[in-house]
Amino acid sequence: MRNTHVAYAALTVAALAGAWLLCVSLPSWYGPEPTALTTFEDEVAVTVDQPDTSPSVTATLFYVSEDGMRLVGVEREIPAGKTTTEQARRIAEWQLSSAPSPLASAVPDGTTLRAIFVTPQGDAFVDLSREVSMGHPGGSLEELFTVYAIVNALTMNVPDITAVQILVEGREVDTLAGHVDLRHPLGRNLEWVQ
Repeated sequence: MRNTHVAYAALTVAALAGAWLLCVSLPSWYGPEPTALTTFEDEVAVTVDQPDTSPSVTATLFYVSEDGMRLVGVEREIPAGKTTTEQARRIAEWQLSSAPSPLASAVPDGTTLRAIFVTPQGDAFVDLSREVSMGHPGGSLEELFTVYAIVNALTMNVPDITAVQILVEGREVDTLAGHVDLRHPLGRNLEWVQ
């Protein structure tokens, strides 16, 4: 019986020594785990300890002017896509993100890109979440700005895209807010751009 207690005590001591070795001693041999610092520039996270070497492109995106009467083209650096569809997706996502101050976004808050498809004929189909129409303030000028901010951003920055059709929740729609006909792809229109 005494030998059994001694064996249990020895086993307990060995287990504690092993746990101490794994939890305390071994990590100190390798030093502290490095942490990556993150900074935020134009709402995009960039890791400081590893320089960003991914290619980027300068794209013209469109936002509503301070007086609310026209679109303003703004050049922004965005990550480059490897394919036409990937580049179109990045352009659309950046166009849907917040506008640089003091400009305003032409797209209602909360609108997200669900999918994008580019045909060999140069038509892009941009599927947006329901917020693009449900959160739309209405008004013909506001609707023109929403539609042509997206259409112009894609047709100006992706050479293979000549026209854009906006879909909502995977379906074709007549309009977003009752004014602009969205039943077919629309080409670039700079009439409302400063």
